[in-house]
Amino acid sequence: MSYDAVLLLSFGGPEGPEDVRPFLENVTRGRGVPPERLDDVAQHYLHFGGVSPLNQLNRDIIDRVRIELDRQGLDLPVYFGNRNWEPMVEDTVARMAADGVRRALVFATSAYGGYSACRQYDEDIERARNAVGERAPELVKLRQFFDHPLFVAANADAVRSALAEIPAERRDAARVVYTAHSVPTAADAAAGPASEGGHRYSRQVAETARLVSAELGVTEYDVVWQSRSGPPQVPWLEPDVVDHIEGLDPAEVPAVVVAPIGFVSDHLEILWDLDEEAREAAEERGIGFARAATAGADRRFAELVVELVREHVADAPERKLSELVSGGCTVNGAPCAVGCCERLGAAR
Repeated sequence: MSYDAVLLLSFGGPEGPEDVRPFLENVTRGRGVPPERLDDVAQHYLHFGGVSPLNQLNRDIIDRVRIELDRQGLDLPVYFGNRNWEPMVEDTVARMAADGVRRALVFATSAYGGYSACRQYDEDIERARNAVGERAPELVKLRQFFDHPLFVAANADAVRSALAEIPAERRDAARVVYTAHSVPTAADAAAGPASEGGHRYSRQVAETARLVSAELGVTEYDVVWQSRSGPPQVPWLEPDVVDHIEGLDPAEVPAVVVAPIGFVSDHLEILWDLDEEAREAAEERGIGFARAATAGADRRFAELVVELVREHVADAPERKLSELVSGGCTVNGAPCAVGCCERLGAAR
């Protein structure tokens, strides 16, 4: 099949103090989040000047993807759309239609399955196409890439660089702690088609941690979670990264390297939850702390995106390092399977 364009689809983030509250209202619309909770989260954004780095980091990825597409002789313009802040995906898809795009590939900025990590992007695609109407292009979402060799290699090198920041006398005993965004346990249980037994999200995160650790030659590591936002009576994936660090014995673990493998790019949940709260918890325990970079900043990430594109435009083979299913490749917002990753109190 022929394609006319690539659309990078992401979460979005505010780019100034005046954007913060409207952005948060977009994120939480229909979820009954009390205003005082929005006020608390808004202060986290305002601590950083009201600017999330996410939009600019996505623009940087797009620039590198354009260069890589050109290098490989693929004449495909790259568009940018968000779920929660400008450029909104509905507006972007309308512009694509006006530009004459009839069929496009969609790269969603999440490596994993699950409602928040995958299915919600399908809903974004369906909503945007409905808003545009019959002029809307066909949109084919690219597959999940949690076990792609380039994703694994980028994360492994990020951990190596972070380990180099740990003082030499603590480095050999430093613990690698992988993090991903927590979700309600019920949402994780419903992640993936029923025939697969659920838990696609947590199983894929654990597999990425295993693959990165194998690349590093690390045999002992931890997989923890961060950024839960739901009511305390609702069970979420645990342990939380801060709770985990607070429970470490400095005599046994003199330093930690926190690696946010659940994320493609830095954004507020990393800047606040890891660089502020997790670091503070480590310092209070006398534990050395370094945070690994996210994979999206690595030059190989653009190559990864183009490899996924080539699976469709050039019949290139899938490159995977595990036997776990890589779902997520769907047309016009359709789910991977009946009942796959339905919304069950999911986060974000």
